[in-house]
Amino acid sequence: MSSNFMQSYLRQLPAVEKLLQSDELAEIQDQYPRAVLVKEIQDTIEEKRTIIRQAASEAQLQNLDFSAGNIAREVIQRVKEKTALNLRPVLNATGVLLHTNLGRAPLPGSAIEAIQQVGASFSNLELSLKTGKRSSRFEHIEDLICQVTGAEAAMVVNNNAGAVFLALNTLAAGKEVVVSRGELVEIGGSFRIPEVMAKSGARLVEVGTTNKCYPRDYRAAVGQETALLLKVHTSNYKIMGFTATVPLNSLVKLSREYPLPVMEDLGSGVLVDLSRYGLPHEPTVQESVASGVDVVTFSGDKLLGGPQAGIIVGRKRYLDEIKNNQLARALRVDKFALAGLEATLRLYLDEEKALEEVPILRMLTLTQEELQKRAERLLEKLAPLFNGDDQLGLQKDKARVGGGSLPLVSLPSCQIFVEPAQVNAGALAAKLRRADPPVIARVQKNRVLFDLRSLLENEDELLLKSIKSIFLCGRDGYEA
Repeated sequence: MSSNFMQSYLRQLPAVEKLLQSDELAEIQDQYPRAVLVKEIQDTIEEKRTIIRQAASEAQLQNLDFSAGNIAREVIQRVKEKTALNLRPVLNATGVLLHTNLGRAPLPGSAIEAIQQVGASFSNLELSLKTGKRSSRFEHIEDLICQVTGAEAAMVVNNNAGAVFLALNTLAAGKEVVVSRGELVEIGGSFRIPEVMAKSGARLVEVGTTNKCYPRDYRAAVGQETALLLKVHTSNYKIMGFTATVPLNSLVKLSREYPLPVMEDLGSGVLVDLSRYGLPHEPTVQESVASGVDVVTFSGDKLLGGPQAGIIVGRKRYLDEIKNNQLARALRVDKFALAGLEATLRLYLDEEKALEEVPILRMLTLTQEELQKRAERLLEKLAPLFNGDDQLGLQKDKARVGGGSLPLVSLPSCQIFVEPAQVNAGALAAKLRRADPPVIARVQKNRVLFDLRSLLENEDELLLKSIKSIFLCGRDGYEA
């Protein structure tokens, strides 16, 4: 390309002051610092100069828009992206309900309200309003946890890995912990039970084989150095076929012969018998406590449906020891998690209310017919947005629980799909992640799927808003 053509394109680029005075940018100058706007204008113009100078032919530039209006719109988009909070809400249309990358369980409305109230003011976090003296933060929630689970005592730390670590360090540091080889699980982020145990100071003693373990295996392993029998609920995988495990009540009965405490890492923390609602039975915390287990640990942000927390329940004598461990301060839960957890647990005092108001329980128990009706309503509103080349429709497929819970469960679900004509599905999914609010969808072949089971019912209109921001009503194709 001749330098004359290059210069003609370079001269099209507007000056910084001209862009600042444009109608598009004039509307937002009160919303953002002038220095931020100037920096993004300069960077955008410089990028355009680079594109022009690197072009091998005039043909590469003929379809590009270097007008002031187009550059101003690009600057506005860049400014919004640069100044937006990094951690923000997204729409989960993936079909994975407890998506660890998306923050696991969304909170009930009452939990959000409780967190807002506590965060907006001072609170009695470690102050007794009755005596006016310092108190324990566990006092706000311990009685409630015990009421819901049937345990003698309880405490809360920042997550379940912390709960397991703290309990093992308290009850078995420098001693042996016996656990079935088939229960040496790995959870998200490559955190493994053997490594957590090693860091706690406890010594792992594996018994049985990967697929089979019997009471006699535990008996053969118990010795003078044994401090604890540990059972780990394999909530994120299942061993099928030629298997044998020691039931929890049998392990408890065996432990009383020595005697030794039994601890169970229950993981997912379900408080409702899901089998009553058409799902496979998942051991509940109440069942573990009733079996006589001395210490049970579980998560707050999985099937319980609350904030991130590690909850420890069990016999008072062991919980007292765990509470007095100096490491408890390093792992302690903050006021926001306590407020959200208390509000969530109060819903479980009435199971019907919990099923209606705890989002994860609502997601799990929705029927496919309910999901299809929502999808049909959305489809009707979406249809006018697409040109004739795009394929838009409804399909039925499976959703998953995720978050290391109910690994074998596939939930019947309903998805809206878009098969775009002008871009590939991956590029469209990337555009949706940059929408406001961002939409996290699933890509299957050349389709983008929006799964209604993982999308909260009050988010349907937000999904429409984000899709509308990408698709221009049948005229201009996809918005850049």
